[in-house]
Amino acid sequence: MDKQTFDRRSQRSRQSLSDALVSLMVEKRYDKITVQDIIDRANVGRSTFYAHFRDKEDLLVSGVMAVFTQHLLDHKTGNHEFIAVSDLFRHVEENQHLYEALAWGRGVELLYRQAEANLSQRMAEQLQSMLPEGQSLTVPLPVLATYVASTLVTLLRWWLEHNLPYSPGEMDSMFHQLVMPTIEAVVQSAR
Repeated sequence: MDKQTFDRRSQRSRQSLSDALVSLMVEKRYDKITVQDIIDRANVGRSTFYAHFRDKEDLLVSGVMAVFTQHLLDHKTGNHEFIAVSDLFRHVEENQHLYEALAWGRGVELLYRQAEANLSQRMAEQLQSMLPEGQSLTVPLPVLATYVASTLVTLLRWWLEHNLPYSPGEMDSMFHQLVMPTIEAVVQSAR
């Protein structure tokens, strides 16, 4: 079997397992779903599951985080030079039932933690690119990136828990109103 055929087969297996988990989450609580439920729904063997994922949490995080980060951190998009998060909020709005299913099944805490870690890393890269050559921030970069990422995750969580009272564009604007003054102050004080 050539590498391209194997890669396509691997990609199909991963997608099938991810789709199975998503469909199961709509039907029952995440914490009640077993690996056996997932492989039965995906119609794959246990060895196929474990060839791709450590456990159902690994499947959840890799599947959802891939989609999550796909809708985020487009450098210099929209009206904001830092990041545009309206696509992320739009994605959450379009998939609200899945995020509610995760909250119902206690899987959302894992996602929030992983999202904050991933976002913090990506934001550190974005923030580093904003610095003039050879200068460093007065606030350590990991601290600033964590602050920005946790603000975004907190806003997403609040938005979901309050049944999406504002549009994705309004949430994007509020996020930037909250974080940009801090980012600009820290970047301007770079030494």
